[in-house]
Amino acid sequence: MNGRAPGPPFHRVPKQWRERLCAALRAAAAYLAGATYRSIAEALFGKARISDRAWKTHDLRSRTRRLVQSGLAFVRGGYRKLLRPRRRDE
Repeated sequence: MNGRAPGPPFHRVPKQWRERLCAALRAAAAYLAGATYRSIAEALFGKARISDRAWKTHDLRSRTRRLVQSGLAFVRGGYRKLLRPRRRDE
């Protein structure tokens, strides 16, 4: 369009990015359904990885919160970034 070269194929999203997007969407859906961060983390990472007494300072708590925030941003319009070709200097 408008004399521009086509961007990369849409299905060529890197595997790590694709997995993070899937986890973020799952986390956001659970959060919107009323799940707690702890229950979301147990579903995503497994209950065995989360200790009972150290949840407030656990690194998976922070990671879960970031996934929820990323998922919510994606739902609120961030999905359009997938349609734009990535710049090579990013």
